[in-house]
Amino acid sequence: MKYILAIDQSTSGTKALLFDEDARLIGRSDLPHKQKISENGWVAHDPMKIWENTKGVARAIIEKNGINKDEVIGIGISNQRETALVWDRDTGLPVYDAIVWQCARGAKICEGLSDYAEMVREHTGLRLSPYFSAAKIAWVLQNAGDLSGRHLCCGTIDSWLVFKMTHGKEFRCDYSNASRTQLFNIRTLSWDSEICSIFGIDPETLPTVTDSDGLYGYTDLDGYFSKEIPIHGVLGDSHGALFGQGCLTPGMIKATFGTGSSVMMNIGEKPIFSDAGIVTSLAWSMGGKVNYVLEGNINYTGSVIKWLVDDVKLLGASRESGEFAAKANPEDTTYLVPAFSGLGAPYWDSEAKAAIVGMTRSTGKAEIVKAAEECIAYQITDLVLLMQQESGLPITEIRVDGGPTKDKYLMQFQSDMLSIPVAVPKNEELSGIGAAYAAGFALGLWDQSVYEKEERTRYLSKVDESSRKKRYDGWKAAVASVLTK
Repeated sequence: MKYILAIDQSTSGTKALLFDEDARLIGRSDLPHKQKISENGWVAHDPMKIWENTKGVARAIIEKNGINKDEVIGIGISNQRETALVWDRDTGLPVYDAIVWQCARGAKICEGLSDYAEMVREHTGLRLSPYFSAAKIAWVLQNAGDLSGRHLCCGTIDSWLVFKMTHGKEFRCDYSNASRTQLFNIRTLSWDSEICSIFGIDPETLPTVTDSDGLYGYTDLDGYFSKEIPIHGVLGDSHGALFGQGCLTPGMIKATFGTGSSVMMNIGEKPIFSDAGIVTSLAWSMGGKVNYVLEGNINYTGSVIKWLVDDVKLLGASRESGEFAAKANPEDTTYLVPAFSGLGAPYWDSEAKAAIVGMTRSTGKAEIVKAAEECIAYQITDLVLLMQQESGLPITEIRVDGGPTKDKYLMQFQSDMLSIPVAVPKNEELSGIGAAYAAGFALGLWDQSVYEKEERTRYLSKVDESSRKKRYDGWKAAVASVLTK
């Protein structure tokens, strides 16, 4: 038997997924890592803990399933995107914690570069924002002490893991991750020297950009494997989900429900640029050919429910949220705008503050939970409607993935707000599946017939247009009340 191992390194933890030669997911193993959150809302991760957990979950999944580790023929990686770190190439140690995608500590750096905003968008497809990696790397270079004379690597989590897995022999990232750094020119498909210069980042410190299904080097996983295994597929997590969902043609769209969310539409081999709050990125490069996407990113979706559990203590566990929401008064007018660290696409207001608006005397626990659930779907709706408008492509279905897709209330409400079917696959680990497929395709183990095996549950809209419009208009008004620009 032959196996593909996928590492899915996400915001909240690291998981390993194991697939057999029939592309069946046979098991997973997970380890969490700490969210380092400062008093001013800055978010960081310990890169060494992420590396230790990567090794830990890989070993655990193989041993838990009792397979011969010599039968693992390839490894794929999907990773949290935009999260950035700087490390010493000679010692292999980070010079500072990884700055997480949610973290807006680079806001002042971006404000100081406002005159370059249009150039940044034209070259990278991205709005100038601390959300992306460039300002995070620049912040580390400015605040991590004296780094002069050190041989630095500035990268994203994929390049960090590739570096560590290959004992420092390879420093590579894929096109999807590169396109989310705000340092990569998506027209010339190369690191942009002008953009690097304004952020104070030496292009020589950035990784070699490699096809998403390319060879990233070989690993024995720090001595665990008796022979080195090829790393043959790397994708940012949302791109991995798009690939895993089989959204391979223009107009196909998916939404990943995680800590935050990414809504992504495949737009084909030519970019479409928008001025309306969504960005253009690379979907991937496979076999030397790139595909582009329109994308919008949301800072807080699943993490809103986690906030209700961990901080507000309204729920004992995240899985309870749908049940509470279903019991709430359906006519309650409460909206929760989750701008805990500003608002992402399509608003891009890093100064906006979270708010609960529209409460009445009869608003209670269930109604607040309902508002938290529904704000996730409203944010997704903002982006899907905008993408349809900007691309001119019809959207007949949205494919979704991530833990919150188990929530029947949320999935039904999402369909109600979009007035199109919401398709939930049986396997929820689409980011890791996409990375595994990229590796398996590159190694000749599978072909695209694997997509035909996927089972999906479809939610169909149950509300009329007037009811949908009333609810959505209320959401837009709630958002408007917190915007600062």
